[in-house]
Amino acid sequence: MTALPSVVFDLGPLIAFNKPSGMASIRERGGPEGSSLHELISAREGRKIFIVHRLDKDTSGVLLFARDAAAHRRLSLLFETRQVGKSYLAWVKGEPAQPSGIVDAPLREFGSGRTAVDPRGKPAVTRWTVLRRLDGDALLDVRPETGRRHQIRVHLFSIGHPVLGDRLYGKPLPVGGVPRLMLHARELIVPWDDPEPLRLTAPPPPVFLR
Repeated sequence: MTALPSVVFDLGPLIAFNKPSGMASIRERGGPEGSSLHELISAREGRKIFIVHRLDKDTSGVLLFARDAAAHRRLSLLFETRQVGKSYLAWVKGEPAQPSGIVDAPLREFGSGRTAVDPRGKPAVTRWTVLRRLDGDALLDVRPETGRRHQIRVHLFSIGHPVLGDRLYGKPLPVGGVPRLMLHARELIVPWDDPEPLRLTAPPPPVFLR
């Protein structure tokens, strides 16, 4: 059986892991049994664990789960009402002209598994800030305000800065010839029981930093 990734938070009904790139959040259609993080955690716990949100298979970083139905309902509502803060690191192709920006563009899913900016789509907002410029590319802090499928990847592609390593959005593929998707969910900020929200942080893997 595949080994579990590192735990970044474990308290009461909540548990979060630093999901590696290449591991599915939930089992993919036709995928082998026990190949997703959700299945691995449920097997370890000896009971059904509830998934609250998802990361793309090739995106690494914080993935949060609930151990019981009550916590699952509460967390799902927090995500649905946009009360959970999300911060990602993204290495992108090219250097944005501005130090920061907002992409406010509706997204529509298609049967091919791709998503695109489309006026008939659902509202989607992504904020980004340049953290570093290096060799004509840039490291961004990205904060999506909504949670559409492939939102960060499509929004950044739409402004001419696809994520390095992306195999769906950009040319040529994979973008920049990078072997993995350079997108990492580094932090979730979750309002829970204490006056201060929970800050669940996952450091990016060494290959991402290199």
